[in-house]
Amino acid sequence: MELTKHGHACVVLSDGDRRLVIDPGAFTDPSVLQGASAVLVTHEHFDHVVPDQLKAALEADPALEVWTNRSVAELLDGAGSRVHVVGAGDAVTAAGFEVHVHGELHAQIHPEIPRIANVGFLVEGQVFHPGDAFTVPDEPVATLLLPIHAPWSKAAEVIDYVREVRADQAYALHDGLLNDSGLGVLTGLLGERGPGTPTPYSRLSPGDSVDL
Repeated sequence: MELTKHGHACVVLSDGDRRLVIDPGAFTDPSVLQGASAVLVTHEHFDHVVPDQLKAALEADPALEVWTNRSVAELLDGAGSRVHVVGAGDAVTAAGFEVHVHGELHAQIHPEIPRIANVGFLVEGQVFHPGDAFTVPDEPVATLLLPIHAPWSKAAEVIDYVREVRADQAYALHDGLLNDSGLGVLTGLLGERGPGTPTPYSRLSPGDSVDL
């Protein structure tokens, strides 16, 4: 299985002609949806899904299917049975990939801002995309897609999350608001200039791929 970073919170997992797209939001080129076999969406925020773009992709490809939570499914009204609602504890098959669903809520941004639904996806028992949350799956994770920067997090929480998940490796995710200086600071904190974690950390630039 190949992992490709596509900007901010979006990745593609591919195996042969199967392409599973996760969180194709506004900071990602919409062309990522071309040729997609299936799409997973963690939650409704604009940097994770653009409903009009995803509806256009569904209209263009009658075989395309989407798995997401209920609030996002409501934004895709009219797509019919090709939009599947999932929640914590569900196990589904999307484009031939086995997907386990974990988590229920978006991380808290501020006590006065209502929390929304958020689900994380563990694909093929290997790659975990938590969306906007520090969800710890109740099963092993080989590759953690790590949200390194967000309005709802601080560096200490990111480090503690890596420690708690104890994945074999972690790749940066949710980094679209960082410049090179910010990326350098967080890379240091998650690496040799930080307090240390059991998990090797690295970052893929948009367009870069790695075999898992």
